[in-house]
Amino acid sequence: MKNKNLISITDFSKEEQLHVLDVAESFEQDPRQRILTDKVVATLFFEPSTRTRLSFESAANQLGARIIGFSDAANSSTAKGESLKDTILMVSNYADLIVMRHPKEGSSRYASEVAGVPVINAGDGANQHPTQCLLDLYSIRKTQGRLDKLDIAFVGDLKYGRTVHSLTQALCNFDCTFHLVSPVELKLPSYVKQTIKDHKLEYHQYTELADVIPTADIIYMTRVQRERFADLMEYEKVKNSYILNKAMLEGCKSNMKILHPLPRVNEIATDVDDTPYAYYFQQAKNGVFVRQALMALILGAKQ
Repeated sequence: MKNKNLISITDFSKEEQLHVLDVAESFEQDPRQRILTDKVVATLFFEPSTRTRLSFESAANQLGARIIGFSDAANSSTAKGESLKDTILMVSNYADLIVMRHPKEGSSRYASEVAGVPVINAGDGANQHPTQCLLDLYSIRKTQGRLDKLDIAFVGDLKYGRTVHSLTQALCNFDCTFHLVSPVELKLPSYVKQTIKDHKLEYHQYTELADVIPTADIIYMTRVQRERFADLMEYEKVKNSYILNKAMLEGCKSNMKILHPLPRVNEIATDVDDTPYAYYFQQAKNGVFVRQALMALILGAKQ
């Protein structure tokens, strides 16, 4: 995996994905391993981020790497009109690894084609978010003890939710059944559903959240993303489609866990936070260990 790009979750085989999870487990036991003291990691965030950017930077700091980059494109030369190609070529001169988030779909793949160093996609528009996918896999395996033969409910914005797209594709390797809950306007894209069909797996579509709560091993809630809508009237129609509260959890499986890529707006009521089913804050913490594993593997500090 040394010097390998991670742009889509499908860039890593099932075996490579599981290896990342195993290495992440070792970092959870011992996160402060100073094995990247001679490396520079560039974090280029052309789009706002809290958890992804800070967890990457925390992971790099704990491994001893130095961090350069920006968290606001307005503070970079792109504000002067510099092209993405020129930015990536320049940053390749200064860093051993580039972590990039960009609002345009396909931007990370393009960056990987012109960069002189490996690129990790930290989210490109509504397309892919492979590192979130890996930390989600880690969280599912940690809470359920396995990844295969689970009932996974995805709820909310399945059309623009890049975390859902990546995770669905990854879970197709593990014989899962998918329960897709969304407004009609925000259904899972056809190409992602085709991946499920290609693996000869089942998916079921719903408009009511209550229909999946008794069945699910994992309920993966998502925010309806205002920034993905060109028409704000369309956003207003669907923004509060699903709100999960404590009372709704009666009758759910004892092993069920609620995940959310965060940030949460109001799709999970705060009274859920203190239930044994809430796992979204620990899920975010798991991102540090998974991103440590990725950087260590891609930069050759782990095998």
